[in-house]
Amino acid sequence: MKRMLSALLLVAFAIGFGSAGEARDAVTVRLKWLNQAQFAGYYVAKEKGYYDAAGLDVSIQPGGPDFPAIQMVAGGNEQFGVTDADQVLVARGKGVPVVALAAIYRKDPFVLFALKKSSIDSPAGFRGKTVGVKLGGNEELIYRAMLKRAGVAASELKEVPVKFDLTPLLTGQVDVWPGYVINEVLAAEEKGFPTTVIWPADYGISLYADTLFTTEKMLSEHPNTVKAFVAATLKGWNEAIAHPEEAAAITVKYGSRLTLAHELAMMRASIPLLKPDEASVGTMDAAVWSAIQKMLLDGGFLKAPLDLNAAYTTKFVTP
Repeated sequence: MKRMLSALLLVAFAIGFGSAGEARDAVTVRLKWLNQAQFAGYYVAKEKGYYDAAGLDVSIQPGGPDFPAIQMVAGGNEQFGVTDADQVLVARGKGVPVVALAAIYRKDPFVLFALKKSSIDSPAGFRGKTVGVKLGGNEELIYRAMLKRAGVAASELKEVPVKFDLTPLLTGQVDVWPGYVINEVLAAEEKGFPTTVIWPADYGISLYADTLFTTEKMLSEHPNTVKAFVAATLKGWNEAIAHPEEAAAITVKYGSRLTLAHELAMMRASIPLLKPDEASVGTMDAAVWSAIQKMLLDGGFLKAPLDLNAAYTTKFVTP
């Protein structure tokens, strides 16, 4: 009898039973990029047991060019993903039924920046300069929208395609770089190159970044799982904001090449973007979604307006 009981207990734990004896739902969240403090809230939620307490067995998977979150989640084998809000709309414009659940970075960390010694501090200063452009994604969308708002024509400067290696900027081959204030800007500063940041938001360009999403199917078939996952995730993010040092320390467990100093700097730089005002983390506003759609339509990234009420839901986030 004792042997039978032991065997049953082993089987229970093997298939994901929690400490309270209830089976946990196994779900995967696919991040937008490689593991780093940009996603600290998810790591905190997992390490602090918030997902376990919500009855979830969560696998956190890094994203990037080889593992695009929308395609991975839309494929049906993964339940949640992280991408930018505009990419949710672009995907829906192509018939991919994804739905935004929470805007984690309510102020977009994407910026244009230059070395301080260049004295470039606005789009007007781009004239006659060499500007790096990340083609084909929301970085290009934001960049072109900002130029238009600032009254600067692309013909007035030299554009060159760039990727992630900052060497062209640091060696003077490129004058203005597209990147993230929580990453590339920090990397340049850490290498001893003071920078000047040009914020698209200062020119009326406001996008949600790192938006948590799922599929229409997941929402309709497993609403309680979605509700539990969002709540536990936002609890993790609130904890990370309140205790950035601990969040950074947890983050470095998720990458052998991560350093505490850099992840802590990233975490601290993220806080005013995660919570730029008194609204709750994850809050989404209809006016912002409308502005994002207009930007996509104006830029030719969308062919026709979408039903925005189907593209996102606010019922899982308390304002």
